[in-house]
Amino acid sequence: MTVDLFEVLEATWPPVARVTKGVVTYRDGGGGGNRVSATTVSPGFEATDLDRLDQGPGGGAAPVMIRGARDAALDLALTARGYGIRDATLFYAAPCKDLARPIPPLAGILSDGPLAALNEVWTEGGIGAERQAIMARAVGPKSWILGRHRDKAAGAAFVALYQDTAMLHAIEVRPTERRNGVASALVARAATWAQSKDATTLILAVTEANTGARSAYASLGMTVVGNYHYRTQPGPPLI
Repeated sequence: MTVDLFEVLEATWPPVARVTKGVVTYRDGGGGGNRVSATTVSPGFEATDLDRLDQGPGGGAAPVMIRGARDAALDLALTARGYGIRDATLFYAAPCKDLARPIPPLAGILSDGPLAALNEVWTEGGIGAERQAIMARAVGPKSWILGRHRDKAAGAAFVALYQDTAMLHAIEVRPTERRNGVASALVARAATWAQSKDATTLILAVTEANTGARSAYASLGMTVVGNYHYRTQPGPPLI
């Protein structure tokens, strides 16, 4: 893939605001979790830049995102400073044409805005109002997807487009509905929507520890195309 995965990530799952000071970019995630709150550091940093990592807009020590090989030197430097590792994550991707497939119309309902049933599924799964607000902030083509099984709400997902790449976020399937094909239906509906917007690739991010989801995405033909993790300062991070 030639697209910058992290540009896609930020465009489709945007923070409230971002401020760049030299080589350091701070983000205000509005309480929406690490992806929108993480600090990033460009190559060419100096020790004094790392000394000021806690001087973001909120004054808190947000996690630092290590964006694969490009941040290898940063990873080593933060390790030497006692930073811990958190949430190793993989990007999975596949061509939209390979993921799109016919599914029953009610198995994955597209919406131009959040439905009450979507909010219920997400809230039950720990995806609260702060993360749902991220979806509203995303600009450009986007869609909410309600997964259904046996005539009831079974799953939820959000998909948004950046250039020719769509990214699927907030995939949640109710525990009682897992292993019923709900996740694969959400992916298929997202890929079909993305194709209708002239996207060529669908990507998503999943933690390395989530072996069940990783196996499911691999079974659909999705492959690992990138990775990231966070480094956190000694003590609990403030996000």
